Parts: sequence; C-alpha cells; structure tokens
Amino acid sequence: MKKLITMASALAVAAGFAFADELGDAPRWYVSPGVGMMFFEGNQTVDDPLNLVLRLGYDWSEHISFELEGSDALNATANGHHGYKRGGNRWWRRNWNDRNWDRGWWRDEHKIKAQNIWGVGADVLFHYDRYAAFDPYLSVGWAYYHAEDRIFCEGSEYNVTGPRLGIGAFYHITENWALRADGRASVTINDPTWETMYTADLGIAYYFGGGANGDSATKVGDATALAGTGAAVAADDDPSKKDSDGDGLTDAEEAQLGTDPHKKDTDGDGLTDFEEVRVYKTDPLNPDTDFDGLKDGEEIHKYKTSPIERDTDKGGVSDGHEVLIDHTNPLDPSDDLMLFELSDVQFDYDTTVIKAKYFPELDQVARVLVRNPNASAIVEGHADQRQRSNKVYNQNLSERRAKAVADYLIQRGAKADKVTSKGYGFTRPKVQPDLINGNPENRRVEIYIRGAGTNADKAKYAK
Repeated sequence: MKKLITMASALAVAAGFAFADELGDAPRWYVSPGVGMMFFEGNQTVDDPLNLVLRLGYDWSEHISFELEGSDALNATANGHHGYKRGGNRWWRRNWNDRNWDRGWWRDEHKIKAQNIWGVGADVLFHYDRYAAFDPYLSVGWAYYHAEDRIFCEGSEYNVTGPRLGIGAFYHITENWALRADGRASVTINDPTWETMYTADLGIAYYFGGGANGDSATKVGDATALAGTGAAVAADDDPSKKDSDGDGLTDAEEAQLGTDPHKKDTDGDGLTDFEEVRVYKTDPLNPDTDFDGLKDGEEIHKYKTSPIERDTDKGGVSDGHEVLIDHTNPLDPSDDLMLFELSDVQFDYDTTVIKAKYFPELDQVARVLVRNPNASAIVEGHADQRQRSNKVYNQNLSERRAKAVADYLIQRGAKADKVTSKGYGFTRPKVQPDLINGNPENRRVEIYIRGAGTNADKAKYAK
C-alpha cells in the first residue's frame, strides 16, 4: 500500500505541473483513480487479487490521448500451486516429490506468501470522439509488473513485461468530471509461453482546468488574480493558448468561430461556447440551433431533448411547440397533436391569397374537423424576415394569412367555434432566415388539431 501511496504522490505532483502548463488551454490533463481486479491465465501460483489503479492522462487531440499508469494489486494469496519464495533453491523444488513437499518442512520454509503486485504502464488511447458525452476508446501500450516472490510464469519469475491492448469508455458528466470503465490484456514476452494477464476496473477521471471551475482564474508565475473578469492567461503568455473567459476555447479559436472571447456563453443559451462546439455540436452563435423554440441550454438541462433536432420524439410536432403551447411531452410521440405542416402551401410575397392548387391539401384538414366535431384547430401564420422587414407589418401579415386559412376551413364545414387563428410574424422561423434573398420556408401556415388523433392518423382523411 505504501508503494501505491508513493506512486499517487508522484502522479499528483506531475499533474500539478501539467495543470500549470495548460491552465489557459482546454482541459486536457486528467487524473483517473480506479478499482478493479487482476486476472491470470490460470497457472500462476496466486489467486486473482483486487487491483488499485491510478492514471495520469493527456488529451493530445479529440482522437488521441496518452496515459501513464501505476497499479497495486492488494494481498495476492497463494492458490496451492507451487512457486518459489525469493531466495528459494530451484534444484530442491525440481527434485523434491510432491508428497514430501506437501508434508515436509520445505513447504513451510519456502512457500510463497500473500503479497502485493505492483505495476507501471504507458498507453496510447484512440477515441472515436473525445468530446462526446459517451467516449469509447481502444488502447495500445506497454506494462511491467513486479512481485516479491516468483509467482509469474508458473511460479518461475519475479516480474513480467510486455505489450498490452485494451478497450474502455469514458462517460463525461461535466467538462471536468467523467466516469470510466477499462479492460486491458498484457502479454508477458519474458515468458517462453507468452502468457496473458488481464485487468478490469471502474473509476473516475478529473480534468484540470477549463470553464467548469468557476469564473475566476490565475496567471501562473505571479498568482495575480484577475478579479471579476473570469479571465485565464497562459503561463507563457502565448497568444495561441490564451483563454480570456476560461470557457475551454482559446481566444484564437473563438476568433475563428466568431464567438466572444470574453464571454463564456456568447449567445446566452445556457451552454458555454466550449460545450456547444466540443460536446453538443450546437451553434454557439444561435441560442436555438434547431429553431424549435427552445434554447439549447433548456433542451439539454431542463427538458432532456435534442438541441439539434426540432422534433426529438419524432411525433411530428417540434419540441418547443409541445412544451410552450401544447403542454405535451416532447419525449413521447404518442401525445403529439395532429399537425399539418403547410410549408408547401406558401404565399406569394406580401400576399394572403390562397392559390387554388393548394385546395386539395386544405380540404383534407377540413375533413378531419368535419368528421371529428369535437376536435379543435389552431391555425398559425408565420412570415419571412428580410433585412428591411418591418416587425409590425409582418405581424399583421402573418395574422391575415392565418385567418385566411381558418376562413377557408370554416367554409368547408369546420365549426367556427372550433377554429382559431394566430399570427407570429417572423418571431418563429422554421429555418435560418436569409436576410438578403428571403427564405420561402418561413412563409408558412401550420395547423395543429387536438382531439382527432396523432399524425399517424392523418392518412384516414386523405379522401
């Protein structure tokens, strides 16, 4: 155990220097303790012991990490197979028959004892995507293990060394904390039979630095606090490493992205710029990446929906509409309202005239309401925003378009008290507005029907 404590102290010191070097950069250095088991092929002279592991890692890129490892397998007990105590005479062991061994003084004087097995290793980890929440990896490396008695290789060696392969995964809870599971197989090349040892463990990982530790930061070297600014400056003042807002993205990266290097959350959506770019793949300049009406941070932290999919449950209605207007569950498609997305029923610019070629589709909507007299419909009108668009004018325009569709449905037999209309102007675009050329998809009417089933039932009203 003392050896493990010594190794832990050394790794902690190394981690401290690593943290100082990378303070102004994204959180790349990490320390990872774990607990698991060591497994042998079956012909070693001890049982499989509990194994404590401590790793120091560095994320070189989003796909490659480097790790150093120290381990201590605790209290490996003899399993009845004959081994050699340190200093034992191999000639005596080879020429003493098993019966005399089991019954004689030699057994008591020279049998192996319970002991710790300590090891060191170095590995390269290959990630599919280091910045994803679920982060699987493969590892390749080298390991060395040492014991006090001859317990390896059928009881003939004190130590073994050789290459190893592994597989595992991190689950990143926050920018600084992760859970991990790891399994590795080491081949003993100093054994003529090339035997294999295995380790499996569960642990945690703590990443040093980054924006999750708070807004204050210190300049390494003179420990000058940059009070109130949340700034972090690289130790060597290298502009390429400077991270003024401590969000995990360097100022140079933020300049390329167009985000504010002095503000952790440029678009104010509840996610840091680092989280948007590296973790959730959302737009750090758009608080609602998928244009569903909910901020990216709300979707992640409050509603558990996808910030890059308008309709997480694939029920037909956008997450924002379900949460803000329908009060249905955005994670359950069975409660979605029936929606007719009439983006194909587009109005000519600055008009509310419904073209005759769209009557058949609107007639289907009317059939739903006629055959379900207790069902109700809300007709929503939306306008397209351009650079010189007037907000009040487009609000009125969207209201007139919605009312034109509602009137048409009433003329086709829908009950007037079951059909309402509402305009939203250009406040709820379906896609990114094109301020120069316009975007016809945003000039649309959407009809939400409650009490007639879900979108799966629409086909019944085709005729």
